[in-house]
Amino acid sequence: MSRSLDILAVQAAPLPIGTPFAVFAEQARAALADHPGADLLMFPELHLFHAEGDSLDIRNAALRAAAAVLTPQLADPLDAALSALARDLGVCLIPGTLCEAGPQGELFNTARVYGADGAVLASYRKIFPWRPSEPYDPGDSFVVFDLPGKGRLGLTICYDAWFPEVSRQVAWMGAEVILNLVKTTTADRAQELVLARANAIVNQTFLLSLNCAGPVGMGQSLLVDPEGWVQAACDRAEPGVIRARLDLAEVAAIRQRGTCGENRLWHPFRPGDRPIALPAYGGSIDPAHWAPPGPGEQRSDTESAMA
Repeated sequence: MSRSLDILAVQAAPLPIGTPFAVFAEQARAALADHPGADLLMFPELHLFHAEGDSLDIRNAALRAAAAVLTPQLADPLDAALSALARDLGVCLIPGTLCEAGPQGELFNTARVYGADGAVLASYRKIFPWRPSEPYDPGDSFVVFDLPGKGRLGLTICYDAWFPEVSRQVAWMGAEVILNLVKTTTADRAQELVLARANAIVNQTFLLSLNCAGPVGMGQSLLVDPEGWVQAACDRAEPGVIRARLDLAEVAAIRQRGTCGENRLWHPFRPGDRPIALPAYGGSIDPAHWAPPGPGEQRSDTESAMA
């Protein structure tokens, strides 16, 4: 049975810190006016937090000074404004990632998801900051969220994509779509395009890698299906959009029949197979707990695929 998710992803240049919120609100409204009917509207990493300055220290200080305090009560003015905008637009909104001031003086790079009713559906703190340049503290939790009647989505941020454990974990938690929010300004975007396809293939999920546009970013955003085929892309760094209607029922279908009718990656074990040691993680894969949850089932990031 088909489960349709209509995504609108905007490849745009980031807005400098201090840009009036009305500028972003109009940007979001214009995107939906040009492409009506989306269930999910998203922007790239740090879209509202572009730090300018002649040195890394100046830019990082600006990020710290602008960081928002994100709470369930939406006490921060930016948090509240984004919630109200999602509600006004009637769409699930991911406004890029936000600089978050942690309770112990930390600085996190956080993807925040606002539902069409303004409620916060998810917050994910980037686990792998890009060292040594980025000032962020690592997050410690993997995050998926559900869109009622649509499906389950997982969040990753930029450099997370270089560590396959992150995409594997959110897929294991049931993500049918992995949303990778990116701000890549460097020549390794070419490698990230390979990683986007690889992470989709090995986890048999849809994967959207949304990068910022020039003159800041390298662009080249793309949407990959669970067999690794590119379904939509912005081929250059110029501003653009990816608009796609995904049938999330395809994820289960492909996992059952196999990629290209061959590879059933979530079904590699027979009953009674022994656990496989994973020395790098101090644990093992238990065949009895390898597969992702089925429809309607839950699995938290605190559960472990390791015995």
